[in-house]
Amino acid sequence: MKIGKYTLHPISTGTFALDGGAMFGIIPKPLWERTNPADGKNRILMEARSLLLTDGKENILLDTGIGSYWDAKFEKIYDLHREETALENSLEKLGLKPGDITSVIFTHLHFDHTGGSTIPEGEKWIPAFPNAKYFVQKKHFEWAMNPTEKDRGSFLRERFEPLMREGVLQLLDGRTNFNDEIEIIPVEGHTVAQQALKISDGEKTLFYCGDLFPTSSHIPLPYIMAYDLFPLQTLKEKKEFLPKAVEENWLLFYEHDPYCLASTVKTTEKGFAAGEKFTKLPE
Repeated sequence: MKIGKYTLHPISTGTFALDGGAMFGIIPKPLWERTNPADGKNRILMEARSLLLTDGKENILLDTGIGSYWDAKFEKIYDLHREETALENSLEKLGLKPGDITSVIFTHLHFDHTGGSTIPEGEKWIPAFPNAKYFVQKKHFEWAMNPTEKDRGSFLRERFEPLMREGVLQLLDGRTNFNDEIEIIPVEGHTVAQQALKISDGEKTLFYCGDLFPTSSHIPLPYIMAYDLFPLQTLKEKKEFLPKAVEENWLLFYEHDPYCLASTVKTTEKGFAAGEKFTKLPE
């Protein structure tokens, strides 16, 4: 898929599993398991998917997925699988090396979005992409450095704090245009100052959802994660973006949906729902 000067490539970094009840909040299991069946531990399959934008000069990576270098306990808890889909393997298939990445834009700093941003070197962690600048909202970085007891486990500092220490993490302040095609839009429901990305050339628009819409199953308004710090704000944001997605025929890109990577949005007699689903980006 091409939008403006950029060719877009989905980047798989592996799969993991999270509790289905936590992923769907107040929605009863008989409803959410129709689309997202659970395993014997009530966990549902989750993709860890990033997106690469390239124009032959710039190589911009949106989030860095689940990453590597986890211990056995972590891998068991989250049922982590990433052998052929690790971030570095996915980039290599496109003919790219870590040094070719010029920018990394984070939606937010939870471990499943920053896992591939640093690598261990001896006893310290260093940036995984040595020539890249990394971008995140200033308010979110401050929150990630001092999270609450509720969300502390989602932030693993070795996966993002070294970026600040090395001087490659740039802090953004609110809504802004990264360039002519990429608009950065803060959304506050899932966590403080998450940022979604609207990639558009005036004809085609892809909305990189982050965890506002982690999967296509989360399009209906009440389908809100228990992980969200401010669920009523999530509801407000869904009401803001979904009508625009329908009216302007946006393609929503999902980081965590193992069954489809993008979809349009439609309205039904019951409200908003995923429209046409794609397992690869359309031309």
